[in-house]
Amino acid sequence: MSQRIRILTMLTLLLILVVGAGATRAQDSDLSVALIIAQGGLGDRSYNDSAFAGLTLAAQEFGVDVVPIESSDPVGEGEQLLRAAAEAGFDLVITLEFSHFDPLARVAPDYPETLFSIVNIVVEGPNIVSIMFDEHTGSYLAGALSAMVTTDAAVPNTNEDVVLGAIGGVQSSGIDVFLDGYIQGACAINPDISVLVAYSNGFGDPATGRELALAMHESGADVVYQIAGGTGQGVIEAAKDTGFWAVGVDSDQDYLAPGFVLTSMLKRVDIAVYDLIGRLVAGELEGGTVAQYGLAENGVGISDMTYSRHVVPRAYTDRVNELREGIIAGDISVIDTRVISEEQRTAFYSNRTCAGIQDLMSSMGS
Repeated sequence: MSQRIRILTMLTLLLILVVGAGATRAQDSDLSVALIIAQGGLGDRSYNDSAFAGLTLAAQEFGVDVVPIESSDPVGEGEQLLRAAAEAGFDLVITLEFSHFDPLARVAPDYPETLFSIVNIVVEGPNIVSIMFDEHTGSYLAGALSAMVTTDAAVPNTNEDVVLGAIGGVQSSGIDVFLDGYIQGACAINPDISVLVAYSNGFGDPATGRELALAMHESGADVVYQIAGGTGQGVIEAAKDTGFWAVGVDSDQDYLAPGFVLTSMLKRVDIAVYDLIGRLVAGELEGGTVAQYGLAENGVGISDMTYSRHVVPRAYTDRVNELREGIIAGDISVIDTRVISEEQRTAFYSNRTCAGIQDLMSSMGS
């Protein structure tokens, strides 16, 4: 059996099961939605799980039939997954996998009656809805808070070194925008701070995340931001076992290690997925558009710090709230490094420091 037929068979069976299980809900809506899971898979307690939460809530509240689609190779099988979902008759196919931008551009024109959506990148097409987040602004807030905490001896898990860490999954513009926003936020608080940056080259390898975090901690970092999906669980475990702060991402990960996760930078993929499906049900979802979620829409931000706020001075959280309002009002400019020129990117990444941030801002007239 070919790979394409295998995927089609799987989707058909899944659709039959979901329709059967959701017969009472189908009285509310006869629409169906497929969600293609990204690298790292379900169970990452982060990006994929957040999107799945939005999917299941929409199924419950709007009466749509939903199917999450996982693959052992979501990157290599991108075109097959997209085609299989479209041929299975889903009304809306949402892919969480950033690397599907090229396959989607090829597939979508062949299925003009199907609406497609992709997260983290803009793909043009009359039946494509691109979902974008202002991750740099939420990361800016996390970086600012980290910079305030790092040398405060009254806050547990800190040291005297003016050093933070940030670990991304696979290097890409979609991951770098988190890292760069974090660096800019930290530098806004302390222009002498150092932010160590590393990549795990994967989203499902907690052991590598742990090793990288421990290496950064040995180099003085007492707060390490992880943007690496399931790999980030290793970062959080290292923080708990060794006694430093981690910063979670996408979902509220504070509960994974109470007292050792300073905050989480929330990227509310659940809100975006839920919102898209709601608009689909209302007949208001249009292709050829970009859905943008930022601070003002509560699409990004930081967690409530349930397990850490009691040890963080109120002045720090008040300052973070002031920064948030300043960004929303347009008084504070946070650079989205996805849209800078190649020349600017090369110059900044050769000097990814506070001085480099200042040079980049100057080159952009900020």
